[in-house]
Amino acid sequence: MTAPQITPKSWLMIAILGLTWGATFLAIEVALRGITPFWLAAGRIAFAAALMTLVWALRGGRLYTSPARDPWGLFFVGLLSSALPFTLLSWGQQYVTSGFAGVSMAAVALIVLPLAHFLVPGEAMTLRKSAGFAIGFIGVVVLIGGQAFESSGARLEAWGRLATLGTASCYAVSSILLRRLPPVDPIGLATVLLLIGAALVLPLAWIVEGPPPMPPADTLFWIAGLGLIPTAAANILRVIVVRSAGPVFMSLVNYQVPIWSVLLGAGFLGEALPASLLWAMVLILAGVALSQWGALRRLFGA
Repeated sequence: MTAPQITPKSWLMIAILGLTWGATFLAIEVALRGITPFWLAAGRIAFAAALMTLVWALRGGRLYTSPARDPWGLFFVGLLSSALPFTLLSWGQQYVTSGFAGVSMAAVALIVLPLAHFLVPGEAMTLRKSAGFAIGFIGVVVLIGGQAFESSGARLEAWGRLATLGTASCYAVSSILLRRLPPVDPIGLATVLLLIGAALVLPLAWIVEGPPPMPPADTLFWIAGLGLIPTAAANILRVIVVRSAGPVFMSLVNYQVPIWSVLLGAGFLGEALPASLLWAMVLILAGVALSQWGALRRLFGA
């Protein structure tokens, strides 16, 4: 396993992922008007898996690019990158505030940092990097504001919070495992991970919510869009970034997503912009700059 290589292309890809996943909340909110949560998750994963399988087959269906194999690692990455976190988040968000869920997702970066220190070569946890991630996390908390840690009052809130934190842990651990897989074709890997996710989530949706409903045509459009862009295309980018630039760099996306979610919500749903937005952006950008100072210097030729 080589040390992470952060290039201008890496920065562009995480910027695209931040915008894409930030817009996903808006699309999910619209799609949920015509379908239940578990079948929405199952539908987007199944559509993405079918589309990626076609693309992968046209490319020859190759997965491993060396004699090394790790089928169990592949299974656990598929389990922890889509099936289990989608399920935990869908269940947990019934009992926690959206603010707590947002903070939980931002915590992915803080969970990845110590894991990568011990498990990924070239990802040592330095004081500067740790301070940068902590400042970025504070920026997310400032952006979310008073509802970041407030109680929902739900009877199962404690379990709901554990579920959302479990979601963040799934994303963090899957990024580490993804980085540690033997050499693979990125399209093949992204496809296999989605197929594993679909195989696990589809029966779960049937058990929890019954047979699949027939949603209206506009909802089908949103499901297809969610499957195509933030699930299939974004999964390919995620694989490429983690495999090349490393899981710590990839986790910076989690600081961008809340900003884009707020901005797009204001632009398309008429939601009010929080007064804390500017300060939050300053803190998040400062945290990113501090944690990635060496990569930024190389980017600008300093």
